[in-house]
Amino acid sequence: MEQSIEETLDLAERAKRVFTPNYRQAPVLFVRGEGVFLYDNQDKRYLDFAGGIAVSSLGHNHPKLVSAIADQAGKVMQTSNLFLNEPALELAERLTQMSFADRVFFCNSGTEANEAAIKLARRYMKTVRKENRYKIVCAQNGFHGRTLGSLSATGQEKYRADFEPLLPGFVYVPYNDANAVEEAIDDETCAVMMEPIQGEGGLIVPDDDYLKKLRAICDAKHVLLILDEVQTGVGRTGTFFAYEQFDVTPDIVTIAKGLAGGVPIGAMLCTREVSEGFTPGSHGSTFGGNPLACRAACTVLDVIKEENLLQNVRETGEQLQHHLQGLTKMRGVAGVRGRGLLQGLVVTPQINRAQVRIEALLRGLTITQAGEDTLRLLPPLIVTPGQIDWGVAILRSSIIAAMSRFVGSN
Repeated sequence: MEQSIEETLDLAERAKRVFTPNYRQAPVLFVRGEGVFLYDNQDKRYLDFAGGIAVSSLGHNHPKLVSAIADQAGKVMQTSNLFLNEPALELAERLTQMSFADRVFFCNSGTEANEAAIKLARRYMKTVRKENRYKIVCAQNGFHGRTLGSLSATGQEKYRADFEPLLPGFVYVPYNDANAVEEAIDDETCAVMMEPIQGEGGLIVPDDDYLKKLRAICDAKHVLLILDEVQTGVGRTGTFFAYEQFDVTPDIVTIAKGLAGGVPIGAMLCTREVSEGFTPGSHGSTFGGNPLACRAACTVLDVIKEENLLQNVRETGEQLQHHLQGLTKMRGVAGVRGRGLLQGLVVTPQINRAQVRIEALLRGLTITQAGEDTLRLLPPLIVTPGQIDWGVAILRSSIIAAMSRFVGSN
C-alpha cells in the first residue's frame, strides 16, 4: 500500500521516538527492490549504488536467492551449534576449497568475524605456541568493526572516542608502510591485522607489494597475518578474495557483508594449525552457521559462478573507474580510488559530500561516504554497463547541484 510523503515523514518522527539516536537516516521508506533498483513507498525508483553498504551482492530480490531462502525457511532455520547442519557444512567445504584455509568459524557479522580472529590469534599463541604474545599491529585509518574488541583494532579516533578504556595491546602504524609494521612488532606481538584495501578509511589501495612485504615480515617475526576482507571479499574487487590480487596467503581472513546477499552472516577462515587455538567451549556464536544464512550464502556462491559475476565486476569496475576519472575535470573533484566495484570519488572541501548524497537521492541514486573526503560507490555485482553509465551521469548532475547550492549559500 502506497503512503503519502506526509506519512513517510511521520514514520521518521516515529523512528526518532523509538530508535537510539546513533544513525542519520534519510526520510525515505524503501518497500521493495528488484535487481539493482530500490523502490520507495511512492513507487519512485532508485539506482542502488550503496548496495546495503556492500551487502547486496546479487542486488535485490534475486529469484534464486529468494527461492533458496523460502525453501530453507520451510525446512529448518536454527538448530544451534550443538548439532550439525548440511548448509553450514557445505558452505564451509566450499569456502575452504576456494581459499588457502582449512577451517571455518561462522558468526553473524564482520565485526564478530574480526572478534573471532583477534581471540584466535591470542589464544593460538598462548595454548599452541606456549608464548605470551597478545599485541596486534593494525593500521591508522583502518576499520574493523564496532564491538569493543574490533573497535580496539580500528585505527580511527572518531570511532573510538568516548568508549575508552578499550582492549589493550593494539598498536597503530601508517597504512602502506611495511617498515613501520616491522618496527612495531616486538616479543609480545601475536599478529598483524590489515585490510587489503582500506574501506571505511577512504578506499585506500596499497602498493602492489605491500601485503607480500607484510607476509615476509610476519614469517620472519613468527607472527600471524590477519586480513580483514569484510568489505573487499565475496568478489567485490574482481576476485573472490582481494588477497588473490596481491599474491599473498594470510593465516586468517575474515569475510561477511555480501556473503549471503543480505542475510546476516560472517566467517573467519584460517589454517589448520592456527585453528587449534580454539578448543570446545573457547568461543562460540548462537546464530553462527545457522541453516538459513548458510543456505543463502551457498546460493550466492552458486550465482557468482553461474552468472560469471567476477568477470562482470572486473569489466564494470574498470568502466566505473574510467567514468569517475572523467569527473576529476570538475572543480572540487580530486581523484579516484578503489578496485572493482569498490570505488570512491575523492573530493575537496569545496564539495559538501552530504549534500551530494541528498542531491543524488533526489535524482534516484543511492551512494555512501567513506573516510574524510570520499564518495563511495558499491553497486551490486550484477550491475550492467548501461547502469554504470546512468549512475555516473546522476552523480555528475548531483555534484553540480550540490556545488550550486554551496555557492548560493555564500
